[in-house]
Parts: sequence; C-alpha cells; structure tokens
Amino acid sequence: MPLAHTAWGADTHAPGLVAAGQDLSPERLKEAYSKGIFPWFNHSQPVLWWSTDPRMVLSVDEFRIHRSFKKTLIAFISNPRCEIRMDSAFAKVIEKCAQRAPKTGEENQKGSTGTWIVPEMQKVYGLAHAEGFVHSVETWIDNELVGGLYCVCLGKAVFGESMFSLQKDVSKIALAALVAFSKASGIVMIDCQQNTSHLSSLGAKEIPRSRFIEMSKQFQSEEPPNWKFSPDFWLELGLGPKAKKI
Repeated sequence: MPLAHTAWGADTHAPGLVAAGQDLSPERLKEAYSKGIFPWFNHSQPVLWWSTDPRMVLSVDEFRIHRSFKKTLIAFISNPRCEIRMDSAFAKVIEKCAQRAPKTGEENQKGSTGTWIVPEMQKVYGLAHAEGFVHSVETWIDNELVGGLYCVCLGKAVFGESMFSLQKDVSKIALAALVAFSKASGIVMIDCQQNTSHLSSLGAKEIPRSRFIEMSKQFQSEEPPNWKFSPDFWLELGLGPKAKKI
C-alpha cells in the first residue's frame, strides 16, 4: 500500500486517489486505515483507495448538540423502550447502510457520487468486524433496530464510515452515543473523511492530512477501548437517564 502523501492532488480529476487494485482483505483494510487511507468504489470500478487532503475530523469535545436535538436525546435516554447497543447486529447495520446508500449520480455521505457499500465492501467489513477492529453503534426502539453506524477502530483511532436512519434523528443519536462513548474511553477524534454541510453543523472541521496522519498514528498506539455502551456515558455530554426536560 503506497503512503497517503502520494495521493493525486487537488489539480487532478481524482483528488485523493492513492491506488487501484483487486486486493480487498481485512489485512489490507487494516493497513490502509493505519496509513490514513480508505476504500471507496462502485460496481464498475476496481478497488480504489483514497486519502483526502484536507481531512474532515470531529473532535469529540467540539460535538454540537443543538437545542432541538438535545430535546430528542433527552426523550430517547429517558425512555425505557429505547437503548443503544454496540456490535449486536453488525451485519444488519451495514446492510441497512448499503440499502440507504444513494444511487449513482446522487450525492453520498462521502460528498461525492456513486454507491460505495458494494457486496465486496460488506463482506470485508464483516470479516474485519469478526476480527475485532470494525464496530457498529446501534439505535434500538421497542427492540427493533431503527438506526446506526459502523466505524473502524485501531487502538484509540476511530474512523467513521456510514450510517442509516429508519426514523428521524436515530442515526444522529447513534453518532451522539459514539461521541459519548469516545469521551468516556479516552478517544479524542473521529475521522469523517470528507467535508459535508451536515458534518460541519455537528462540529466537524477540516485539518491538513499530514496533521491527521500524525495524530492518528499516535492514537493507534494506545490500548483500544471495550466496545460496550453504558447509559452512564451520556453524562459525558451533560445528559443522562435522570436529565431534566428543557
């Protein structure tokens, strides 16, 4: 796998492209993320590897909870029919993310076009989940999976991938849970890859790729967290089961 700084530049027709090939395995996936590189391609393409510059990241201390969403979170946390789970239904989460991924020609969550969660991607992330470095954060209501996201975790470096919602705000609730978990676990940054207005509204910012890779390497050397969610983690966001309604 080439290094991220060899990616095509902003003046090319594919800014951030690092390499193309057919090797898509958990080992290759781990190597790529460790270098600040991620896969993204559609059905008609070879496996394409990317590293964007600048890089969109969310500092967990800068996560924005707007007033209306805070009400939604408090209602969710206070409702015994609602819960956050981690890694209990990974296959369903990535399947739902793939189903919700836009068709070719529509803007996707990576800020470009095309469906990227192709069957090969679902398979390799599933294998990586079994190996313990890909995780799901799930929003459940009445014992039904209604939203969630999946991410890569190497040490304490977290790389967000995709999310889905079957109801309003439930993927955002999963993201808030990931932020709360991260703060409780000593994770300080979540990689968001590319800039979108939605991510910006939640507090994510662009930083130089070189700075991102430097920080990521440092975080990867730390002990990974235990991917279990406790309702007590909501206190990291100033919320909790006994939070008063506003």
